[in-house]
Amino acid sequence: MQKLSLSQSLQQKLSPQQIQFIKLLQIPTAELDTRIEEELEINPALEEGMDEEYEQKEEDSFDDEYDDEYKDRNDDLDIDSYLQNEDYAGYKMQGDGSYEEEREMPLATSSSLTDSLLQQFGYLQLTDEQRTIGLQLIGSIEADGYIRRSLQAIVNDLAFSQNIFTDTEEIEEVLHKIQTFDPPGIAARTLQECLVLQLKRKDPADPCNALAIRIIDDFFDEFSKKHFDKIQRRLGISDATLKKVIDIIIKLNPKPGSVEGDSGSAQYLIPDFILTNNNNKLELTLNSKNAPELRISRSFADMLDTYDKSSKQNKSLKETVTFVKQKLDAAKWFIDAIKQRQQTLLKTMNAIVRFQYDFFLTGDESKLRPMILKDIANMIDMDVSTVSRVANSKAVQTEFGIYPLKYFFSEGISTESGEDVSSREVKNILKDLIDNEPKMNPLSDDKLEKILNDRGYNIARRTVAKYREQLNIPVARLRKQL
Repeated sequence: MQKLSLSQSLQQKLSPQQIQFIKLLQIPTAELDTRIEEELEINPALEEGMDEEYEQKEEDSFDDEYDDEYKDRNDDLDIDSYLQNEDYAGYKMQGDGSYEEEREMPLATSSSLTDSLLQQFGYLQLTDEQRTIGLQLIGSIEADGYIRRSLQAIVNDLAFSQNIFTDTEEIEEVLHKIQTFDPPGIAARTLQECLVLQLKRKDPADPCNALAIRIIDDFFDEFSKKHFDKIQRRLGISDATLKKVIDIIIKLNPKPGSVEGDSGSAQYLIPDFILTNNNNKLELTLNSKNAPELRISRSFADMLDTYDKSSKQNKSLKETVTFVKQKLDAAKWFIDAIKQRQQTLLKTMNAIVRFQYDFFLTGDESKLRPMILKDIANMIDMDVSTVSRVANSKAVQTEFGIYPLKYFFSEGISTESGEDVSSREVKNILKDLIDNEPKMNPLSDDKLEKILNDRGYNIARRTVAKYREQLNIPVARLRKQL
């Protein structure tokens, strides 16, 4: 027999405005314009611009004015009249001609890699079937210039999509023609093939070029692992000759597709904060794009006054007032979320500036202090997740350059004196040691650990390896040069 029971539980749920704020907080300045445009398009109660009657200097005064104006509205409005009223002064959407044109910087244009290859492909004398195969191959070339799809898979693609039945030999014949295009090394299937294609474009009478081709063809595994002594013994060449051949190979382009621009526009990094030094006094401001001028549409609000005096009473009026109030609430929530975003951004960044004051004053990376998200969260009395959302994808413009906020967060390393230093400082020392190491005998992780310990940094070898990997520096064997 089934029993019924009653239990109580306590649950915490985010309000719609809190959800709105969280989503707005984590997006960078570059994406904020797009998000605002989307809201303007879907909500007729929200518009751009500043209105003295609705724009208040203090946040609470806006809330009071809104509540006083709309809490006693009549719930009976005429939806038919509302739908017929299409002329709303100040209501702006993209494409309605009400936007003020902005002056844009002209951008240089460049042909894409595919366009360049198709242009060269047009000069080949091919049959109709070969031309179709060639277009399929060019379409299979990835952004870095490689074809990683197997020739058999391309054979199958042609059979299913183009109704052309061919084999890998015919595909390879057309592929070799495409591999003669510029940039050298294009349409290679492996790094080894890419390097050989580039070497074959060089002077064949130069014996060093012939040696370079042989090394890539026959000793590619040894070359990739930098076992130069094995290569030298097998080829029976001198140190000077080997060094000259290796210099030829390392100057080749491992990603030939990168020499062509696939994008016709330049990408700009937009800082979220601007920090200036005014006579040794740091002043922090938000990027102006973080402070858009938004307001409740005056025409939308006036419409309520007009219908409030109407004596019509029917079901459609109640549906209309529900729609209007939903849009007004959504507009108010969005404006409040934007304001709260500005306050949280400034509050968090001000705490970071106070914590790393010496660095922002001098630009000396050795002045960076160990700092984690919890340090800032405790300073501003906010949750760590909130600080994380602010630090993510945000950047600050200083007199020393533009830095991502994540750059200032680092763990601490203890020294012999008992002080904590930022791991950023240790990484800089590690990078400097590797940059100045003897190229023919690079420093191993064990040697780097010993040097750092001698300088007073208590650091283990595994930590040295971790920092080296974070700096994208290979192991000592792969850093060896002749």
